[in-house]
Amino acid sequence: MSLVEVSDLTISFDGADGARAVDGLSFTLEEGAALGVVGESGSGKSASAYALLGLHRGTGARVGGSIRVAGVDVQAADDAELRALRGAKAAMVFQDPLSSLDPYYAVGDQIAEVYRVHTRASGRAARARAVDVLDRVGIPDAVRRSRSRPHEFSGGMRQRALIAMALACEPQLLIADEPTTALDVTVQAQILDLLHSLRRETGMGLLLVTHDVGVAAESVDEVLVMQSGREVERGPVAEVLGAPRQPYTRELLAAVPRVDAKRPEPVPVPAARVAAAGDPRPDAAVSRVAQTGEPLLEAIDLRREFGRGRSRVTAVDGVSLTVHPGETLGIVGESGSGKTTLGRMLVRLLDPTAGRLHYRGTEIGSLSDKALRPHRRELQMVFQDPVASLNPRRSIGESVADPLRAAGALDDTRIRARVQELLERVGLDPDRYDRYPHEFSGGQRQRVGIARALAADPKLIVCDEPVSALDVTTQAQVTALLAELQRELGLGLVFIAHDLAVVRQVSDRVAVMRQGRIVEQGSVDEVYGAPQDPYTRQLLAAVPALDPALAAVRRTARKELAAA
Repeated sequence: MSLVEVSDLTISFDGADGARAVDGLSFTLEEGAALGVVGESGSGKSASAYALLGLHRGTGARVGGSIRVAGVDVQAADDAELRALRGAKAAMVFQDPLSSLDPYYAVGDQIAEVYRVHTRASGRAARARAVDVLDRVGIPDAVRRSRSRPHEFSGGMRQRALIAMALACEPQLLIADEPTTALDVTVQAQILDLLHSLRRETGMGLLLVTHDVGVAAESVDEVLVMQSGREVERGPVAEVLGAPRQPYTRELLAAVPRVDAKRPEPVPVPAARVAAAGDPRPDAAVSRVAQTGEPLLEAIDLRREFGRGRSRVTAVDGVSLTVHPGETLGIVGESGSGKTTLGRMLVRLLDPTAGRLHYRGTEIGSLSDKALRPHRRELQMVFQDPVASLNPRRSIGESVADPLRAAGALDDTRIRARVQELLERVGLDPDRYDRYPHEFSGGQRQRVGIARALAADPKLIVCDEPVSALDVTTQAQVTALLAELQRELGLGLVFIAHDLAVVRQVSDRVAVMRQGRIVEQGSVDEVYGAPQDPYTRQLLAAVPALDPALAAVRRTARKELAAA
């Protein structure tokens, strides 16, 4: 008997106009094997994974077909049988550890509670087990850190804690739903290596749900590609990724940014647009990588500190860089490297503690809010999380209109017309002006954020992780949109991301940050092709490889490096 047997699974939700989120899906997973379920947002992959543990029960979802997990008929099981299945025989690691961990209780106590409920162990034994599994997943000083609360852990450590909780009862099956989506490349590599080692050590089966094809290549034996609730293609990971049979799989792979691929050739920017952005040569048609003439933006020894006295932390420490009209500067680094703090200083959402910031020849780093106001509109930011940056109680049209209303030059009729033009410009239906953020997909919400930035007629846009939570095809659409807007408007772009492959595809130059400093800076081909700093080489080595054989070689190399 297989560890997982799914036959003709169907899932539909109320209000979906009869459409099925999952439609006739069948697959099996053997003990000790690893299956990756890959697809775009809305393909039904997470809904299918939740069904394995009966998590749709009581939600109004209609689930049909046959599901057997570790010998349990999930459809026929009563609530007590499902509770016994969850955690003890099959466990799940969710995408967002903060929403899965209780902020009020120590991490070790939460793991101990799971173990105690399923095994009836004593409190002392349960606490000892919590420390044991935290140590097993690589949490340093596990005894002390078991008493820490979730907010005291980094993102990678919280994900390790969730894996430890899942392992507490030694399940036969681990279901991991997008476990590395918000993590930087080095932490992602650590989590994937951990899952691989645990599977080999314990013999558990792994079902990995991900939109990142590279993550699947690093972690599984077989891959199942889903689209619109149906299976498109399934087989050994090397076969499916190396020689895909179906057009959709080929499209999915084509959209994956490659860290070893040359970026597209630059496209000339119309001279009039370049002149409008401040280039001193109005009659010259220059490419968007041209760096002659006055920079659009120049940072000199920027520094930003938080806190006072002994608690003072330096987030950005002596950073210098330039951005020219029509150019994209990529900024990469791990979480906590200072990328976002730097980006916010570049558009003066944060004041520098020290250093100078020049915009079109004017020193703006020390200007008061009133003196800065004439420059505000020309310096815009697109944020990482469009859900958090859009007011859920206001229509997306009104959010986009905010910069226009602040300028005060247009009446309501002209503002609405202008917003509709902008929505159409970023690929959205202008008639959806009065719709609310929750009615849009993640990629569509990010387009709304771009439209709002464009409403101010900017000359420079800082994009802070604008595609980190999007699937590869939506990611490609958003980056293509930014490139198109840049060509037409002569915009300077600063593209902040932890995904080195995306940065290579969109950038002319790249700066690598670590602990608040730029450790390496240069043209994208120089930095990626011949990195000089060991940290840059470490980042590049952690990028997932689409070739499973290469992924195995890299995994071994990382293991040897860690042991050295």
